[in-house]
Order: sequence, then structure tokens, then C-alpha cells
Amino acid sequence: MTDITTEPTRLLVPALGAIYEKLEPLGWPLVRVATGLLLVPHGYMKLFGGMEGTIGFFSQIGLEPAALLAWYVALLEFVGGILLAAGFLTRVVAAQVVGFMAVAVTIHWGNGFAWTSGGYEYPLMWGSVALAILFKGAGPLSVDAKLGREI
Repeated sequence: MTDITTEPTRLLVPALGAIYEKLEPLGWPLVRVATGLLLVPHGYMKLFGGMEGTIGFFSQIGLEPAALLAWYVALLEFVGGILLAAGFLTRVVAAQVVGFMAVAVTIHWGNGFAWTSGGYEYPLMWGSVALAILFKGAGPLSVDAKLGREI
């Protein structure tokens, strides 16, 4: 078995150490909040821009019941994004985003990797971030932490 030490790495520019030390607690909340806030507009467009397009797309690619799934995804992106940003029910929401992105990866798989060609790059990246959030949880700057409970 290998012993993993946690000695700090030596910085190339040691003067930056104090800055990094002050900013480090903000790193994880930034990832969680950005992920949530980047989901919200996608849900907003579906909920308030017309669900017909999303329902039609889901039906066209064989995701049935299309209407139910379209509403679920729209609410997950909009409400779930807000919950992720706030750090409330974080692991519950992140688990659903992981599942949603896994489905999106399979849908885009046939187009190759590059997102610019309709590939699976984008959902794979967001699914990976959601998986990290699921593993780590909300962190100290969150509603979950204030409540003292996480799932």
C-alpha cells in the first residue's frame, strides 16, 4: 500500500501562496454555483419558450413519454439548477443531472466527440462535473451545510 502524503506543493511564485490560501475555500462553491446557474437558462428556455419543441424532439428520438420527460428535464434544469446554486438538496439534484447527462451522452454518441458536430463532449463534461458534486456534496458554503444535513 502506498502512503500518500499531504505536504503542500512548493509554489513557483511563493508570494501567491497567501492569495491562494484566501481563495481556496471559494473554489468548490464556485464549481457548484456555476454548474447550477448554467443549467437554469436551459430550463427557462424550455419552460417559458415553449415546451412543444422539446416534446417534439424527445418524441422524434424515441424518448417516451416525451411530454412527461420534457417537463422533468425542464424542471430539473430550472429548479434543480437553482437548488444546486444554493446548495440545497445538492446530492439529490446532482444524481439526477448525472442520469440526465448520461442519457444525453447516449443520444449524441453517434455524432462523435466534438460538441460542434453535435457530439457528446458537452453532456459528458457536465455529467462529470455533476458526478463530482454528487461525490463531494454541497460544501460548507451552502444551505445543506447551514441545515447540518445532507443526503
